[in-house]
Amino acid sequence: MSDSKSFPGRSKPGRHSTRQGFVPAEAAREAEAAKIPGLPARLAAAAIIGDVVQGGHRLDECFSPQAVPNRLTGLDPRDVALTRSIATASLRRLGVIRHVLAELLEKGLPRQAGRLEYTLIGAAAQLLFLDAADHAAIDLAVRATKLEPKTAPYANMVNAVLRNLLRRREEFLELAAGGEHDLPPWLAQRWRKHYSEETARAIAAMYMKEPPLDVTVKSDPAEWAERLDGVVLPTGSVRLKTHAPIPELPGYAEGEWWVQDAAAALPARLLGVRPDERVLDMCAAPGGKTAQLALARAHVVALDRSAERLKMLAANLSRLDLRADVAVGDATGYQAQPFDAILIDAPCSATGTARRHPDALWTKKPGDIETLAALQTKMLARAALLTKAGGRLVYCTCSLEPEEGEQQIAAFLRRNPDFRREPVTEADGVPAEFINRDGDLRTLPCFWPNADARLAGIDGFFVARLIRQA
Repeated sequence: MSDSKSFPGRSKPGRHSTRQGFVPAEAAREAEAAKIPGLPARLAAAAIIGDVVQGGHRLDECFSPQAVPNRLTGLDPRDVALTRSIATASLRRLGVIRHVLAELLEKGLPRQAGRLEYTLIGAAAQLLFLDAADHAAIDLAVRATKLEPKTAPYANMVNAVLRNLLRRREEFLELAAGGEHDLPPWLAQRWRKHYSEETARAIAAMYMKEPPLDVTVKSDPAEWAERLDGVVLPTGSVRLKTHAPIPELPGYAEGEWWVQDAAAALPARLLGVRPDERVLDMCAAPGGKTAQLALARAHVVALDRSAERLKMLAANLSRLDLRADVAVGDATGYQAQPFDAILIDAPCSATGTARRHPDALWTKKPGDIETLAALQTKMLARAALLTKAGGRLVYCTCSLEPEEGEQQIAAFLRRNPDFRREPVTEADGVPAEFINRDGDLRTLPCFWPNADARLAGIDGFFVARLIRQA
């Protein structure tokens, strides 16, 4: 995969004002924009793209009612859905979109041009990858450009660039199909090194597709697959074919299942908890793994440093009619009596979930991996102290980076000779292709290919199962 072409002469974007604290002139522009159908959604999408790419915000958090700044204020549900569609497509194809815009902007982006880049990215995503009316995408991008004083002088340029893109659309779609520009160059280089050129390309190709919808069911996966229009996966999760809203599906209100990627469901299963065991779920929110442990009738402590995220966990458990003790705290300093089993779903770069969370590729920098690996080391050290003799410890991350997986566990075992690896086997209900040579679990997004994109792939995960020897 070749590196994406950068914008010639492109300067670092400046900070922009938020929807909070607008001066009167800005408020007037907002009011004027609200009168034009479709424009508020385009403005919100451009702002959210900037929040993610420039500000490092998570895409999901941008659509939370608690988001600061809240770009969705005043939008009706239809506009919110359009905003999410544009922002998601823009981030999923950000690499190739930037390459296309670099081709069209011979002199690069003007300096100090406010949100101009993000307006262009959102419009390009509509023209190339979304079922949007071409004239509306271009016209509303020009209108959005005229609204902001910093970008208004470039309205004609935006119009010309987007019309040129439209004329060359087939050429650019052919370029996009190659997958050469879809990944940040530093990540593409890492994956070529660790997994091979072919695998890196396969991961990138999978990341360009919409993700599947997997659920974990309380009982009888075959029955629920039939009721939910899905298929039972080899690991026991159910993958749905439907596009219906989740809360409207059978069994949701009754708490018979919850949404959880098939890979994310494996760590709790591999922990193998038994009724009445004391189990610690570190970094528990939003609660999918906690629910699995509670369903096995263990006494579960769900620990997380975020009180807000634990509220979501508590709400999920309530719907599912499951119980756990919720604890707010820092996992690296948590103190308690030793546990029979501990699950660490550690904070990580999340590069294995970029199909589901396309912002993950663009909010991380190379130095973040080292920082996150240091935090994971501290969490493992605390978990080692909290594991009973003879107890089990499962460590997992949704990262493709060896420093957060294979290398992390190798270093842990060197530091802790009282722990040994308990290899994962096919007897655990895990496909052989998921098991690496050390007996750890390593899933890649390109596993489980299928002609139907809704049935293909799985999140990238690393899982190691360890035993503290008596």
